[in-house]
Amino acid sequence: MEFRSLVTEDIPSVWRINEEGLPGTGKVSEEEIATLLELSELSLGAYEGGTLLGFVICLLPETEYGSLNYAWFNQKFQQFLYVDRIAVTAEHRSRKIGSSLYAKVFFEANRLRVPVAAEVSLEPPNPGSMRFHFRHEFQEVGVLRHESKSVTMMMRPHQKI
Repeated sequence: MEFRSLVTEDIPSVWRINEEGLPGTGKVSEEEIATLLELSELSLGAYEGGTLLGFVICLLPETEYGSLNYAWFNQKFQQFLYVDRIAVTAEHRSRKIGSSLYAKVFFEANRLRVPVAAEVSLEPPNPGSMRFHFRHEFQEVGVLRHESKSVTMMMRPHQKI
């Protein structure tokens, strides 16, 4: 498996994988994915034979991103690496691709000396993602309720190496 930065040509594949992860990943258009890639501090894809199997997109604080979840972290924390979305194709789940992508995120967060921020959907519930994040040492730091959904806000503390 190869890991590399996402590029514009990856947007249709990122969108398809994101759609497979709904409702947990949050619906976005290809244009919104393009904007996220421009704003991102870290955007990585996991590839096998040139095919994108999974991705992660992360932002630093204080970017011009309109997500309510991201805004919550900006109001409460000064430093973090925010995981806006992480997703793996349905047929390639349970192959540790998400864990491998998170290992790259944790390496970058350690380099930056910041915690990793993420959220997991409570309504609608996403128990698989909750288990995944707890397994990767995330801790609950709050709950945000908006519209017809609510999310658990999570942080993984900065790990000193």
